Amino acid sequence: MTTLDWHGTGVSVRAPAIGVGAQIVLLALLWVGVGLRPEGWLAGTIYAVILSVILTCALLRSRTRSLGPADRVTLIRAELVGGVTALVATTWVGRATPAGLIVALASVALVLDAVDGYVARRTGTVSALGARFDMEVDAFLILVLSVFVATSLGAWVLAIGAMRYAFAAAARVAPWLRAPLPPSFARKTVAALQGIILVVASAGVAPGPVATGLVGLALASLMWSFGRDIGWLWRNRRPRPLPAVTRYREAAVPVAR
Repeated sequence: MTTLDWHGTGVSVRAPAIGVGAQIVLLALLWVGVGLRPEGWLAGTIYAVILSVILTCALLRSRTRSLGPADRVTLIRAELVGGVTALVATTWVGRATPAGLIVALASVALVLDAVDGYVARRTGTVSALGARFDMEVDAFLILVLSVFVATSLGAWVLAIGAMRYAFAAAARVAPWLRAPLPPSFARKTVAALQGIILVVASAGVAPGPVATGLVGLALASLMWSFGRDIGWLWRNRRPRPLPAVTRYREAAVPVAR
């Protein structure tokens, strides 16, 4: 086995391995630049390892030979999110961390969110794996930013970051929630709004009441978006298949008649 071929499957795992290395380099730069604390090192390293494992499993499951150009951009975004995670973890345990650096890393990650989609379309490499990878990076960035903003505005902000994962947990219990949703510009707008507002709130440039109002607006719009999607899924859910005995009896009735 090498980093190029996983057990002869032809699937390259070089990109996830490089991602771990890049994350360690970024953590080292944060340590030199702002004195990243051990808590940040731990959170950033765990994040990088878990990301690498999940990405490798996704490549193997989809039989994708390697990451495409757009996926590599998403991987860069993921490493930036790892840096934000390390800084927020340091802040969460009561250590001072420059909010400007958190805002800078998160802002670049949000800007690159538009780049990877553009690259995928221009290179003809749009894929289900790339779309899922992009979505999960976005969701985790929102979660980490909501944790950071919650330190100043209150625990209620955590609902923004937790909502995506609560929906995923509910889908494991209610399979009808896993059905594909139709494309929606409103859904994309609401998702982008979450990151922008949380970055503004993280920067501390808005007065407390204004920041609270903006984050409250973000939460309300997210609840509306999820509520609308859940309503659509409920209305369009497929009926559960009948037991085999019932299907046999229903099929036999016209013949008997």
